[in-house]
Amino acid sequence: MKFKLKEIFYYIRAFAVWALMAAAVGAVCGVVGGAFAIVVEEATHLRQHVSWLPWLMPVAGLLIAGLYWLLKLPLSIGTDEIIKTVRTQEGVSIKMAPAIFISTALTHLTGGSAGREGAALQLGGSIGVAMSHLMPSQGDNHRMFQLCGMAALFSALFGTPLAATIFVIEIIDIGKVNHRALLPCLISALTAKLVAMAIGAPAEVFPLASGLVEANWLTLIQSACVGLCCGAVATAFCYLMHAAGRYMRKAIPNDFLRIAFGGATVALVTMALGLQDYQGSGMHTIVEALQGHAAPEAFLLKIVFTAMTLSVGFKGGEIVPSFFIGATLGCVVAPLLGFDPALGAGIGIIAMFCGVTNGALASMVLSVELFGAEYLPLFGIACAVSYALSGQVSLYHTQHFEEPKMGHRDAPAGDAHAA
Repeated sequence: MKFKLKEIFYYIRAFAVWALMAAAVGAVCGVVGGAFAIVVEEATHLRQHVSWLPWLMPVAGLLIAGLYWLLKLPLSIGTDEIIKTVRTQEGVSIKMAPAIFISTALTHLTGGSAGREGAALQLGGSIGVAMSHLMPSQGDNHRMFQLCGMAALFSALFGTPLAATIFVIEIIDIGKVNHRALLPCLISALTAKLVAMAIGAPAEVFPLASGLVEANWLTLIQSACVGLCCGAVATAFCYLMHAAGRYMRKAIPNDFLRIAFGGATVALVTMALGLQDYQGSGMHTIVEALQGHAAPEAFLLKIVFTAMTLSVGFKGGEIVPSFFIGATLGCVVAPLLGFDPALGAGIGIIAMFCGVTNGALASMVLSVELFGAEYLPLFGIACAVSYALSGQVSLYHTQHFEEPKMGHRDAPAGDAHAA
C-alpha cells in the first residue's frame, strides 16, 4: 500500500507539472501563432490589392537569403531538421523562429506558392525547445516541449487541436505513436487555439457544399478511387519536390543567386501568363473546389509552382499547397467516377495530406474537425488507400518507418526517401 500511494503521488505531481508547462507553451505559441497568422493574412491581402508586389519576389528572395546568412542558419534548413532533432533530442536554435516568421511573410507578400502550416512546425518546435530550458534536463523533456510547441503552433494557425496533436506524435516514426506526449500536446494545442482566437487570428474555413451521401458499397469504392489518385499524385509531388531542390542547389550553388533567379522566374511566369491564382496558399481556389468548381489543370500547375518556389529557398511549407492539389484533383476526378465533385474535393484534401505526410490517423481526425463525422467512412477509406499506395516517400526525408506499409514485417523499412 505504501508503494502504491507513492506511485499515485508521483503521477499526480507529474500530471500537474506537465499540464502547467504544456499550457504555458500553448499560451506562448498561441500568441506567436496568432500574430503569425495575422501577418501572413495581411501580407496576402496587400499582395492582392497591390498588383506590382509579385515583381518584387526576387528582392524578397535576397532578403530571405540575407536574413538566414545574418543568423548563421543554412537556407536549406526546414521541417526535416525539426523532425530529426525530435528523434535525437539535439538542440534547435531559437533563431529559427524569427527566420521562418519573417521569410514566410515575405514569401506570401510577393506571391510565392507556399503554405504556412509547414512553417508552424519549425516555429513551434524552436519555441518549445527554448522553453524546455525552464525545466531540469531530465529524460526526454526537450522532445516533449518540442512536440508541444509543434502541436500548439499548428493548432493556432489551423484551428484543429486534435489533428495537430495526433499529427506531431505520429509523423516522427511512422508506425509508432508517442502516447506519452498525448496529454501535454493536446493541452498545448487547445490552449494555443483559444489564445489565437482571443487575439483575433483569422480561422481557416473549409465550407463543404455537398448533400448527405451515404456510405454504401458504391460510394466507398468511389472514395477509394479518389484516394488512389491522391496516393499516386502525392508520390509524384514528393519526388518532384526533393528532385527540384537537389537540382537547383546543384545548378546554382550560391543561395543568393538561386533564390533571386527562382523568384524572378515564378514572378515572370505567373504575372505574364495571368496565373495569379497559384500565388500564395491559394485558399480561394480551395474554397471554389469545395463548392464543386476546379480547372482540370489546377493541381498540376500548383505542383509546378510550389516546387519552383520552395526548391530555391523561399519558405512557408508544403501542407496547404497539398490541400490545394488534393482539393482540385478530387474535384476533377470525382465526376468521372459519378461522385459529387464538392465531396470529392474534401476527400482529396484529406487523402493528399495523408499521402504526403504519412499521417493516416491525423488525417482521419482532421476530416472530422474540418467537415464533421458524417462522411468519416468515406474519408477513412480514401486515407487508407492513399497511405498504402504512396509508399515510403514523404515530404520529410527524416521520417522513419518502423515497419513497411505493405507486406510482411521482415520487408525493409527505414527512412523516407525520394528519387
